[in-house]
Amino acid sequence: MAYEKKLDLVSVAPNSKPPVCRIMDYGKYRYEMMKKEKEAKKKQKVISVKELRLTPNIEAHDLQTKANNAIKFLDNGDRVKVSVRFRGREMGHTEIGKEVLGDFVNLVSEHGVVDKKPKMEGRSMVMFLSPDTDK
Repeated sequence: MAYEKKLDLVSVAPNSKPPVCRIMDYGKYRYEMMKKEKEAKKKQKVISVKELRLTPNIEAHDLQTKANNAIKFLDNGDRVKVSVRFRGREMGHTEIGKEVLGDFVNLVSEHGVVDKKPKMEGRSMVMFLSPDTDK
């Protein structure tokens, strides 16, 4: 029947009893599936993670500049990874890093929320911010 209609005989469910086949134009079917996949890809939003590095003894203006960059990233819909890098004797004063991250959160609080609280990872204290969805 498929040969007479100049179409393809496609096995839909070969493992079932009895096997199920379908008569269709397989090239057209594949083309439509690829079109659907492309359309689905267009609609999905890719969220990237941007990283900002701070130091425990950062000046107020430098912190404000980094916060402005983070606000720009958050407004674009990206997540932001903020890390405070400790060097040498700074490792003994990790509470200063927590204060810096707290100040940073206060500066960007209108544009983003804390996703993961500050946590030590090796010589760095890391925190994640994500865009505020309530806007």
